[in-house]
Amino acid sequence: MTHTGTTDMTDSTATTGGAGTGDTARGRIDFARSLPKARRALVQLGMAARTSLDATLIELVQIRASQINGCAYCLYLHTADASRAGESPERLALVAAWREAGRFFTERERAALAFTESVTRLDDGVSDTVYAETARHFDEDELSQLLALVVSINAWNRVALATAKETGLDDRRAP
Repeated sequence: MTHTGTTDMTDSTATTGGAGTGDTARGRIDFARSLPKARRALVQLGMAARTSLDATLIELVQIRASQINGCAYCLYLHTADASRAGESPERLALVAAWREAGRFFTERERAALAFTESVTRLDDGVSDTVYAETARHFDEDELSQLLALVVSINAWNRVALATAKETGLDDRRAP
């Protein structure tokens, strides 16, 4: 749930930031309405991450982090965004097993996915090996954007899970 699904700044994902309405029927907060400054800050973080990263790569990263975090709401949004951006159903089906499906993903994408997993899980931090491989494929600005993207989607995953966002709804145009 980034909330900037594509690099097109007019896209609904780019303009709103997701996590619009909570499930108030279950007594959950409406994050976007309760704390709009925080929502806007998360949207801006996601936007900053999109300066030069490829739209497909952005969606693959968001999908992988959302898989790890178990965020069905964000998975629904970002697989749909990736499909609209031209991503193949085969690659989308293989994101969770990207290591075993190596030929389906470029070296750059594999480096980004490994980095995404390390930053998302933080079990042992980001190893020097993962960092070096990622830095081999991304210049300093791109690596900074990739880090911001991973931080952003992890934040949105946590907002969606904490507020019990309903999978299948796309309310990223919320105020």
